[in-house]
Parts: sequence; C-alpha cells; structure tokens
Amino acid sequence: MKFLIFILIAGAFFCSNSSLGNTLVVGELLEYQSIKSAIVDAAAGDTIIVKSGFYKEGNIAINKPITFIGENFPIIDGDWRFEVITIKCSNVSITGFKIQHSGFATLDDPGGIKIMNAANISIVGNILYDNFFGVYIQQGHKCVIKNNLIIAFNKDEQQIGNGIHCWKSDSLQIIGNDISGHRDGIYFEFVTHSVIWRNVSHDNIRYGLHFMFSNDDSYFTNIFKNNGAGVAVMFTKNVTMMNNHFEENWGDAAYGLLLKEISDSYISGNTFTNNTTGIYMEGTNRIKLECNVFEQNGWALQIQASCMDNVLSSNDFLTNTFDVSTNGTNVLNTFERNYWDKYTGYDLNHDGIGDVPFHPLSMYCVVVENIPSAMLLYRSFFVTMLDKSEKMFPSITPDNFIDLTPRIESILL
Repeated sequence: MKFLIFILIAGAFFCSNSSLGNTLVVGELLEYQSIKSAIVDAAAGDTIIVKSGFYKEGNIAINKPITFIGENFPIIDGDWRFEVITIKCSNVSITGFKIQHSGFATLDDPGGIKIMNAANISIVGNILYDNFFGVYIQQGHKCVIKNNLIIAFNKDEQQIGNGIHCWKSDSLQIIGNDISGHRDGIYFEFVTHSVIWRNVSHDNIRYGLHFMFSNDDSYFTNIFKNNGAGVAVMFTKNVTMMNNHFEENWGDAAYGLLLKEISDSYISGNTFTNNTTGIYMEGTNRIKLECNVFEQNGWALQIQASCMDNVLSSNDFLTNTFDVSTNGTNVLNTFERNYWDKYTGYDLNHDGIGDVPFHPLSMYCVVVENIPSAMLLYRSFFVTMLDKSEKMFPSITPDNFIDLTPRIESILL
C-alpha cells in the first residue's frame, strides 16, 4: 500500500513538472542562434528566452503555445518588408522585446505583432517601434495588451496603421500602454466586453481612441492628449466612460469626445480641458452624463437636434468660450444641478441651488452656429450687449434649453 502511494505521488510530481515545459535559450554563441530554429524545436508549454542582440529573420510565426521572453530588449527587425511576429495559436505570451520596422502595406495590414484567431494571448512590457500597425488583434478572445510602448512617426494617416487595432474580438484588456504617432492610438471595431484602462494615447494623427460598432465596453482612467481628435465613439451602445482626461485636441473638426449614433451609455468623472469642443453629440440618446469637468474649451458641449433623452447633471462648466451650443430649436434633453461659471443668480435659502434658472445657450452662440464668421466679433462690446439683452428679453434661444437647478459651487470645491 505504501509503495502504491509512493508511485502515485511520484507520478503526480513528474506530471506537474513536465507541464512546466522546457526552456530554450537563443543567443549568438548558444545552441540556438536564431529565434525560428528555437520555435521549430519547442514543444507546447516551453519557454524561449532570447538574449540581447539583433535578430532579422523575416516573419516569425508562432504556432505553438509557448512563452517568449526577451532579456534586455533584444531587437527583432522586420527589415521594412515583413510582418514581424504573427501569432496563430492560443496561449502565447510575449514580453521584453523591441519589435521594429514591419513592412508597410494597406492590403494585408502588417504589424509588429499580429494575433489571428487566438485566445489567451499576453503581450506585456514590449517596445513596438516604427511599425505599420503596432499590435493587431483579429478575432482574439481574452487577450491582454499591457505596459507596452508603441510608437511610430508617420505624418500621413493613409501611410500608417493604428497603434492597437482590434477587430471582431471579445474580452480584451488594453492596460497601461503609451501610444503615439499612429493613425488611431487604439481602434475597436466589432469588439465586445472589453476594458481600456490607464493608457496614454497622444500625438496620433486622427483619434486617440476610435470605437465602431463595439458594444458593452468600458474605458477608465486614460489620457487622450494632443491627437487630431480625442475619442470617437460611433454606432455603439452600452459603453462606460469614466475618469478619463481629454486634453489639447485642437482643430477645425477636433473634439475631446465625439459621440455619433450612440445610446444607453454612461459618462462620468472625466475632464475635458483645452479642446476645440469638449463633447460633440449627434444622434446620441439615453446618455447619463454626470460629474464631468469642462474647462477652457472652445465649446464645452455641442448637442445637435438629433439627440434626445440625455441627462446632464452635476457637471462643471469653467471658463469655456461657449458652454453649450445646438443647431435646432427643440430641446429633448435634461440639464440639472450643473455648475455654470457664467451664472449670476443668487441662493437666498443657502441650499446650494440657485433660485433663478440658468439658460446656458447664449444668443451669440446661436448666431455663431449659423454664421461662423461672426466669431470675428467675439469679446466685442456689441456681443456683450447682445447677450445681456437676450437674458432680459429672450427671443431666439429656446425657452426649454434651461437648467432649473443650477449649483452655486463647483464639484471641484
């Protein structure tokens, strides 16, 4: 009996250790001098460690579940001709590499790392430098893209791909990446149940983050700065957007956040600073927008007449040129308990709510919406008198464009 127990324990120990796999080491003076030769000999579950050096081996295809580790950031170079690494199976981990100089092509979209029809892929702590696409996920499931530096330098959006491009995927985690110099920093199309958290997406040609047809996703605590436009969320529903910073997105069609044909979503705790427009809303319905700060933007909010059943509450509007603008007369949205720095009312009962309602849409803003060249009169005495007259005798601005319960103090206090 004791012998049988010994055999069972020994067998369990052997199986548990064999499941850890072997370690293959690649380096200039070692048994494996190329990455491809190590992959050929590797078995499922093995680890390949690549020593510091320069590796130019064309396209490296990973078709086995292995762990791929770089020591001191070995360089894997695509020679401007190849997709550098292609992952074609599940359960692969890549960490510690500098992956650079992929081919540039618009038909097959080569990248630094491409994931194809795979699950449980981990891309952590790499440098993806000057590739057409940084990381490209095609039909991925439960993939983690974390703490990578993804940088490119192209100036023309037709000649560069996206930093992290995700298509028809599910349950992704995009965490802590620094992305710059691409067409879009992060791109989601037909992506569901995924999280974008703690990324910095800056100096990209088009958008810091671009959503298309991607439902039930969330993005938290990201910074979108100095992009062509900050974030675009289009043709989407059930998106949660919290505690992000939208900064310095300037241009004729630049927005901190563009919402187009989006519904049933939640936007809270975000900061919109120094953007041409903080949020532009078109075809946007049933959005809860609360506890956000709009500061020093050209337009804090541009809400088109196609928007309805949105609730904007407990937001701060500070030193914006225009707080709110619209292109129609019907107002089918609710403003409540917001702080407006242009509010000049009073609070006699000291309950923190102004006793006089606030009309955030100025007459001059309505004029500029219809005649953009009227901006030449901004800060003129004529405009000041125009707005004061409109407050006393409203005639052009919609009567129901109103915050009945304006707060006296900012949420920042």
